[in-house]
Amino acid sequence: MCNVYRPPGPIDVSLHFRVNTRERSWPGMVHPRTPGPFIRRAVDDSGYSRELVVGQWALIPPWAKESKLKYSTNNARSEELAEKASYKDAWARGQRCIIPAADFDEPNWESGKNVWWRFQRADGLPWALAGLWNTWVDRATGEVHESYTMLTINADAHPLMNRMHKPNPKLPANQQDKRSVIPIEMADVDQWLAGTVTQASALLQLAPVDIFKAGPV
Repeated sequence: MCNVYRPPGPIDVSLHFRVNTRERSWPGMVHPRTPGPFIRRAVDDSGYSRELVVGQWALIPPWAKESKLKYSTNNARSEELAEKASYKDAWARGQRCIIPAADFDEPNWESGKNVWWRFQRADGLPWALAGLWNTWVDRATGEVHESYTMLTINADAHPLMNRMHKPNPKLPANQQDKRSVIPIEMADVDQWLAGTVTQASALLQLAPVDIFKAGPV
């Protein structure tokens, strides 16, 4: 799972993802429950276009009674999207998004203590990470809250991502449920944002090792 990442600046997001970022801003580092940018299929376009939204990195489910949740929703296991109460509505409705990231950090415990590693793309381009979004309206105040979650996938068999996070000594190496974010290649962004659930599901895959540039921060 990922609990901290750095999005590109507005100009870089605009140029790379072809979205309007004027009058939009976000922090240089994004942590759970803080605002960050995400890109979705424009909700007011009867055809297809992309729009950039700034919302909370921790999805607020449609049935939530308040915006401040007592549990974590910044990461969602891709294997559970169709059944998990917090995410199944957004998944079924096609509320998929792209999360732009210049890099993200993960903890490595191979030395016996936490050493943060930073992950960039080897080609120097921004990551386009798979996510889900939801719009939640406070019934008491009418305030609109945009929010999103970052999808993850089992990485026990991945030679790089399975080195991250503290291992459970009681479990074998192939049953640790180490997690990885899910990068979407730019050629597949439209399929992810506007395709069917079946078409989107086909993109829920581990990224090849050679796409990563990673090492201790």
